[in-house]
Amino acid sequence: MATKNALKVIGTLAAAALALAACGTTSGGETAKVAESIGDGEGQVSILAWPGYVEDGSNDPNVDWVTQFTADTGCKVSYKPFGTSDEAVTLMRTGQYDVISASGDASLRLVAGGDVQPVNMSLLKNYPDVYPFLKDQAWNTVDGKNYGMPHGWGANLLMYRTDKVSPEPTSWGSVFGGAAEHSGKVTAYDSPIYIADAALYLMKHKPELGIKNPYALDADQLAAAVSLLKEQRTHVGEYWNDVVKEVQSFASGTSVIGTTWQVGANIAQADGAPVETLLPEEGATGWSDTWMIGSKTKNPNCAYKWLDYIASPEANAKVAEYFGESPANPKACELTTDKDHCTTYHSGDAAYAEQIWYWTTPVAKCIDGRTDVKCTDYSEWTKAWTEIKG
Repeated sequence: MATKNALKVIGTLAAAALALAACGTTSGGETAKVAESIGDGEGQVSILAWPGYVEDGSNDPNVDWVTQFTADTGCKVSYKPFGTSDEAVTLMRTGQYDVISASGDASLRLVAGGDVQPVNMSLLKNYPDVYPFLKDQAWNTVDGKNYGMPHGWGANLLMYRTDKVSPEPTSWGSVFGGAAEHSGKVTAYDSPIYIADAALYLMKHKPELGIKNPYALDADQLAAAVSLLKEQRTHVGEYWNDVVKEVQSFASGTSVIGTTWQVGANIAQADGAPVETLLPEEGATGWSDTWMIGSKTKNPNCAYKWLDYIASPEANAKVAEYFGESPANPKACELTTDKDHCTTYHSGDAAYAEQIWYWTTPVAKCIDGRTDVKCTDYSEWTKAWTEIKG
């Protein structure tokens, strides 16, 4: 991937009626329509997405997949970027947007709130090409209903300064139990969903807690993860949600070890910072984004057309390479400018992907199959995260 483009992306914060079939019901109790065909576009579509997912050439004249979409469909795109999943959920709940790119820590909240609608995947011609391990997953499918088109994916990796951290770490223990060794120079992702990283570590190292899924924590399991993160807090120099700022911290030596995305490592290495990344022995959390359609959309045809277009090999290749992630469509790998892009991002490596616990919104109904206890939901995680950071 072109690291200058990635830096620009992340530093920059997008009429015939649709024929409708039987109604479905979201878990939030809202009635939702399921499309049975796609009509002519309404002429416009409003998109809420991560920075770098909806590029029209205004940030970089050489990076543009929106113009082709408009030319093909007649749907003019308006786009608003968001910085965090919490912000995305708040904005989507206004009902002002037709489409959203939702990570797993947002998607189930949107489904539960009735803010998005089930999607008839049989209408999307590019869906059959999507990697099977991204389909019918907990973060994009509820009660057997699909809620959108899988997009890019990636792992939350461990990054470290090779000149400051020795020997090479192999475990997340280097930022938990071993964090004192680099006290004040440990960094961690700034979000309640980071609690899952601690839960994953405990799942492997304290099996007596009974954690089977890092996003399905009962009250006692959550308390254990919170305790671990409060201990880590004494050694954390910075929490980050802007990967560019995190890269700058590694370059200056303010941070020497912590969680990152592969794109952050690519930027740092291109700038000459002595860093490396690894997928620790416990596995990792990660993200698999989903393009979803608002339940109140007034432009359903254009919304469906966008979901199909963005998963096409041509568009998916451009987005994945510019943003810095694995594409969802394997045919995109043949079209990236950097022919090693899909190797770098482990595209199609099912064994690698199986080690990733993709962000999934914590809900009260335990997603690990337990029925004898109540699990903690995202609101409880949010409260806990406030306590952790103090």
